[in-house]
Amino acid sequence: MIRKLFFFLCFPLMLSAQDSLLLVLDSLPPRQQKLGFFQRAEKPDPWRIGILSGSLALGYSATSYGLAKAWYADYKQAPFHSFDDWYEWRQYDKLGHLMTTYFEANWVFQMYRWAGVKENKAAWIGFGAAMLFQGTVELMDGFSADWGWSWGDIGFNSLGAAAFLSQQLLWKEQRIRFKISAHKPKYSQDPIQALNSTETTTLQQRADALFGSSIPEMFFKEYNGGTIWASVNIGSFIKKRPKWVLPYVNIALGYGIENVFGAERNKWYNSSLSVFEVPQSYQRQSQFFLSLDIDFERIPTKSKALKTLFSLLNVIKIPFPAVEINSLGQFKFHPFYF
Repeated sequence: MIRKLFFFLCFPLMLSAQDSLLLVLDSLPPRQQKLGFFQRAEKPDPWRIGILSGSLALGYSATSYGLAKAWYADYKQAPFHSFDDWYEWRQYDKLGHLMTTYFEANWVFQMYRWAGVKENKAAWIGFGAAMLFQGTVELMDGFSADWGWSWGDIGFNSLGAAAFLSQQLLWKEQRIRFKISAHKPKYSQDPIQALNSTETTTLQQRADALFGSSIPEMFFKEYNGGTIWASVNIGSFIKKRPKWVLPYVNIALGYGIENVFGAERNKWYNSSLSVFEVPQSYQRQSQFFLSLDIDFERIPTKSKALKTLFSLLNVIKIPFPAVEINSLGQFKFHPFYF
């Protein structure tokens, strides 16, 4: 999933390339109003729309080129083909696609609203941009010998973008937000001997090779420690909300996986063709969570800077106690889960 999140991670950095936007700026008319940076324009502002659109185009082009050079250039290419990856990673990566595309659509929408674009039009722009960003990665996958065009990924990309668009058009707000939380699992250091040689490894070594160890990798690549959440604002569905139902407190439903050390099974081989298999005591499982969450954008504040910060933080599920039931039929309570 990490390559599918390349836009999510790198795209904002590309927007800082101001020098490349001089041609766009020169073509814009004189500004008719002066706005504070965090102040939303009440009507379409040609300067903001021009800078924003130019930045997005530049960022999209640069990120696409960077992804092609930094990732796909190291893998064999093949004629365009599709690839059935539905049964990989117990579908956790599919929900990752949904969450990522939802966030991208919402992020682009918020920027165009900042530029004064009307709400419905900005929502459609967000939907289209998110589908373009993730669709470009899928297209690159289609020419990769190691992967392929995934209809499952496209389907969940579409669900994520549509989840944003439908709520914005129907309710003029996001009552159901998709978020992520992550922690670093503790993996066993006990040796695992290969099935066909004397080589050994550990679950920690296998996890490091698969999922990495950095903070960004923990959020976007550490499948065993990540959870994708649907954070629902119950109060927004109640016409006469009782005072005890706080407007910014949500009910969160989460999905995660555990003891998953391969796409479809816990068996692999290394560069010397030694075959390893995870002990049966570590059973692959799906986890379902019930918890609370905070919708930061519903916290009352007059600070426009804080409102911007809150909108960025709203992609992260806040730690709270959580109840878990897993596919092995086990029930667990977590006093503090992230």
